[in-house]
Amino acid sequence: MTFIADQHVVDSAWSIDHVIITRFNLPSPGREQSIRSREGWLRRRVELFETYCEPSVVRQTSQDFHWLIYFDPDSPDWLKAWIERNDRRFTPFFRTSVPHDALIDDLRRLTGATGQILITTNLDNDDGLSPDFVARVQQSTSGTARRAIYLTRGVIMHGHKLYLYRDRLNAFCSVSESWEAPVTAWADWHNRLGRSMPVAQLTGAPGWLQVVHGGNVSNRVHGRRVALSKVAGLLPGTVPMPDDPGQIRCLAENLTLRPMRGVRTVVRSTIRRTLIRAFGRDGFDRLKNAVAEIPQRVGGSLPEASVGDGEQVR
Repeated sequence: MTFIADQHVVDSAWSIDHVIITRFNLPSPGREQSIRSREGWLRRRVELFETYCEPSVVRQTSQDFHWLIYFDPDSPDWLKAWIERNDRRFTPFFRTSVPHDALIDDLRRLTGATGQILITTNLDNDDGLSPDFVARVQQSTSGTARRAIYLTRGVIMHGHKLYLYRDRLNAFCSVSESWEAPVTAWADWHNRLGRSMPVAQLTGAPGWLQVVHGGNVSNRVHGRRVALSKVAGLLPGTVPMPDDPGQIRCLAENLTLRPMRGVRTVVRSTIRRTLIRAFGRDGFDRLKNAVAEIPQRVGGSLPEASVGDGEQVR
């Protein structure tokens, strides 16, 4: 993996096509397909989107970007009506799947492909961006050479608790490149982009908000608990304001629970890496699906909390 020094100045001579790409309820094979189509899952997804994701994109200090959101063509009528009411804020595309060629065609149709540089950014539909996220990513671009871009610091929100976290290869990944044979931010899992391109990791203020909730067990609490005053500017006004725990309570949790979470993370990551090496990415996904279907085979049901929320797993 090749790392590029943190850069903050862009040559204004370069023209940029920047697209934020979001999955909303694309059909998924196996265990997730039936759950993503459930009424309750979809309505909860809309609620999370309206609370965290949409307002964080709308308030970007730089509006020089497009927002492409993928939906299931078989979405219920009420969801299609909701999309129509909101499509001035984003551009909906309806597909049953998004192979690479289709994604590139959609990006060209959306932007006109007039820029010298194409930037694509992945954003899950229940997470949020800092107000200056788009500006910071664009300012880090220099030329048409392909690179992955990460804002490494962000905040994880779990209920009324906030955690400051540094994730050098996080899911809020961007890829900057030319329009010549683009690969986009969906070229690989977000933490594997550096295997095929240089990586620029930007430090500074928190750049993203990841929400841990009952509908997504892929995300877990990490980092150091902080008071609201430390990151208040990151949260859109639609987000219920967390309680201020005070310095003593934050310190107590960071000294006790944080080390325990770190140990669990190392164990889970080691198991995951071992399984991927043994079975490959596709085999690992098949294994997850098979394990998740066990309750159904023995007469149980699959809880909604077992379903991901748009995280890149290909």
